Formats: sequence, structure tokens, C-alpha cells
Amino acid sequence: MARARKGAARTQARRKLLREARGYYGTKSRHKQQAKVALMRAGRNAWRDRRARRREMRSLWITRITAACRMNGTRYSIFINGLNKACCSLNRKMLSQIAIEDPTTFETLVKTANAARAA
Repeated sequence: MARARKGAARTQARRKLLREARGYYGTKSRHKQQAKVALMRAGRNAWRDRRARRREMRSLWITRITAACRMNGTRYSIFINGLNKACCSLNRKMLSQIAIEDPTTFETLVKTANAARAA
């Protein structure tokens, strides 16, 4: 009797792989081995770019905070130092949103930071 060699499981695995590679160009969406390589690369790039996106967003937040600080007559580094001395636990994302949506509150934060730095 011949040995069973995966049978239906092999077909299902291949279909699953090709289903995930659907939409890829050329043989990458049609051939199992090419699809496997393409999916590995796509996963690696996605992993890398998720981290890169976090870096880019932090940079954007800092740029926005810097612009708001300059409108209020201070510098970013002085502002952040003052907030740390005032024990204000707002992160840069929140500070950026406050600077965009509520400039009067941001102005209050700048005054608080300046007062804490002076004291």
C-alpha cells in the first residue's frame, strides 16, 4: 500500500498561501513558492514599517508642538523642560492635539511650564 503524503492538507495549505497572496503581480499570486517568498517579504516590510511609522509620527508631533511654542514665544526644549519640572504627564501626542484643537489651553500649559522653570 502506498504511503499517504499529506493529501488534502497539502492542497488546503497551498490554497491558503495563494489566497493570502491574491492581488500580487505575476507569478507571485499564482505559484506556491513565489507566493511564499513574496508573503515573507511583505511581512518583514510590514513589521519594519510599523516601527518606522511610530518614529515618523513622533517627529510630526514634535514639529507641531514646536510651531505652537514659537507662536507663544518660547522654544520646544524649554517648554518640555518646564513641563517635566511641573510634573505634567502629557505625552507628545496629547500636546500636539491640544496645540491644534485648543490653543488657549496650550497657552496655559506654556505659562505653567515657564513658571515651573523659573521657580
